[in-house]
Amino acid sequence: MTRVLITGANRGLGLEFVRQYLKQDNPPEIIIATCRDPDKATELRELAESSSSVHIFKLDTTDFDGLPNFVNKVDELVGDNGLDILINNAGAYLKVSLLEGSSDDIIENFKINAVAPFMITRSLYSTLRKSGAKNNLPVVVNVTSKMGSIQDNTSGGHYAYRTSKTALNMITKSMSVDLSNSGIKAVAIHPGWVRTAMGGPNGLIDTFESVTNMIRVIAEVRVGTNKGLFLNYDGAEIEW
Repeated sequence: MTRVLITGANRGLGLEFVRQYLKQDNPPEIIIATCRDPDKATELRELAESSSSVHIFKLDTTDFDGLPNFVNKVDELVGDNGLDILINNAGAYLKVSLLEGSSDDIIENFKINAVAPFMITRSLYSTLRKSGAKNNLPVVVNVTSKMGSIQDNTSGGHYAYRTSKTALNMITKSMSVDLSNSGIKAVAIHPGWVRTAMGGPNGLIDTFESVTNMIRVIAEVRVGTNKGLFLNYDGAEIEW
């Protein structure tokens, strides 16, 4: 039985992760679904009401001062078994072009997309390490974007979003090295261009296809030997 934590679970990919994990033949024992305002997360609350394994925790991922209290609640729930899968999914897209947009937007996008996943993972390190000590194959999953690939950037623009995801990719690579001695893997996964509030209506795939594939890839990463990868939602490796 696994214990999963998903940030930004009130809509889009995060909400679909909760749905898909619940539908598995052997669903997780505990699914911690976080969002900034649980009172407004109607669909998430419906899932929680339908399954005792879903626990909704309030979390603003950029409220770093609030992380110790959040981690205490997580530790109390998962106990000595620790946390097996951390999915840093919460993110934002702020529009900054070469001539438009502010420095504050760049900094804010960096804070949400790169600093927050780092701080959350750091704060939950001891919880993940408990899982590693039991050989439960813990993994940190950072939901990134192909737009953060330097190799793939042929169209320019999107300065705030691109740089924040490139930073997240480097954070993931460093995590894969630093966490390995504790039996914890780290992987960056591009969910595809998905039809969500962030991705827009022209996305190539829906949340079901994206998340179904990502869950499969996450399971493969947990039992695999490779670490610090940048993967597409279908498992194909992406150039950094």
